[in-house]
Amino acid sequence: MTQTLPERLTDALALLTGTRTVRCPYPGCRVSVRYRHVTPDEAQRLTGLAIDHTRH
Repeated sequence: MTQTLPERLTDALALLTGTRTVRCPYPGCRVSVRYRHVTPDEAQRLTGLAIDHTRH
């Protein structure tokens, strides 16, 4: 998975604010999910949504 420079920069800035970014690992898919201050169950649900290419 190759990210563009702007994507990498915004991900780095998001980390500074405590935000987690999860991207779809499917080649060419641009879907990403960002979250912060969620329960562990909600984080797991959002991660599952982001990495399951068949759901988006």
